[in-house]
Amino acid sequence: MTPVLYLVIPCYNEEQVLPITSGKFKAKLDELVDAGKISGDSRVMFVNDGSKDTTWDILCSLCDENERYCAISLSRNRGHQNALIAGLMEAKKFADITISMDCDGQDDINAIGQMVDEYAKGNEIVYGVRNDRSTDSWFKRTTAQSYYKVLKAMGVDIIPDHADYRLMSSRVLNALEGYSEVNLFLRGIIPQLGFKQSVVYYSRAEREAGTTHYPLSKMLSLAIDGITSFSVRPLRLITVLGLIVAFLSFVGIIYVLVSVISGNFVDGWASTTCILCFVAGIQMISLGVIGEYIGKIYLETKQRPRYFVAERKNISEE
Repeated sequence: MTPVLYLVIPCYNEEQVLPITSGKFKAKLDELVDAGKISGDSRVMFVNDGSKDTTWDILCSLCDENERYCAISLSRNRGHQNALIAGLMEAKKFADITISMDCDGQDDINAIGQMVDEYAKGNEIVYGVRNDRSTDSWFKRTTAQSYYKVLKAMGVDIIPDHADYRLMSSRVLNALEGYSEVNLFLRGIIPQLGFKQSVVYYSRAEREAGTTHYPLSKMLSLAIDGITSFSVRPLRLITVLGLIVAFLSFVGIIYVLVSVISGNFVDGWASTTCILCFVAGIQMISLGVIGEYIGKIYLETKQRPRYFVAERKNISEE
């Protein structure tokens, strides 16, 4: 029996790129349906993440023109990870498998067929992994590689060069539904689910149109979430750093006492100021790291909903 596939595609202010990429997504599904790899009930599901432009109007028009398209609109902008989980949880009601990908056309749609083939072999999670970063700037390429190394050093189980282009079965989605945390970092959560997994490599293309909606500030925020959501090693490093500073301070006290006793003590404010500034800096950094964890605890204890679906198109609400 051929599986029902839903492509889950978050959108935020994508009015420039949607007219280009939407047709490509549909054409790929039609191709796979004709090849007998997926069911004719398969759909392209867009998730409007509170866009401020005409994105939702375009999505409504697409849904009216062809039943292959369906869409949901969140009540407000909730961020990429929340929009993605909203689409996945909606799609799991109807789909045997889902493939999440970006709207900008950078994820190679030809890898979709390979992912479906991997699912047919029994793999319930298939990661789309970039085979190179030639389309990235030197800065982004270097920081990304460093970030993956930091995550690995912190003990986070993550797939290098994998973003959110992946296939998941309905069983995986049912398991994912049990993760109710507010601070979502799906790239770290998915490997924890288990199930049989495989990888499909692809080349990432340039953006089809428009500009990226993931600036440096958002990337840094996601990076911090990735570390603090899955590792307590930064807190342990603070303890180690505190012990080192305490040891150096003890050595300094011994040195001062010896200098005073031997009569070689020389008054000076520079060394004292440097030491005070160093210790104060360490304390502020430590408080910042601790505060980051406390802030996450604060948000999690509220248990507020991650999103609300305001509208649906070509989707039954039952």
